[in-house]
Amino acid sequence: MDTGGRVTQEQLPRGLKFIGNKFMSLKHIAVAEILMDVEKELRDLQLWEFESPSEEALASTQPFAIDTLNFPQWLQFMFIPRLYMMVEQRMPLPSVSGVKPMAEEYFQVLNLNSAALILHLERMDNLLSTQ
Repeated sequence: MDTGGRVTQEQLPRGLKFIGNKFMSLKHIAVAEILMDVEKELRDLQLWEFESPSEEALASTQPFAIDTLNFPQWLQFMFIPRLYMMVEQRMPLPSVSGVKPMAEEYFQVLNLNSAALILHLERMDNLLSTQ
């Protein structure tokens, strides 16, 4: 079959997918899907905020911005946007992730059904921590 010199999905190396007019790794696609799941859970738990924290709060250099944000704010305003940007720009993804333990620590004292959110964060940790 003549494809007019274009590469078809079937001709791509394993682990790549053609999205629009660019190639995207299956890992990037999986990260984007998990980010959507994390956002959905934050919304379902009514933890999604409509106003962004101050620029100063977002400029924190502490892990998880623990000095200026609560954990759901960090997920919404730092973790999710940074990973989406990396996916959209097809940048190398982090090779290690350890978000689940922080989520477990944060949510253990709250009366919220956060199991699904923690599961999605564990999926992200596992995905990013595998080669």
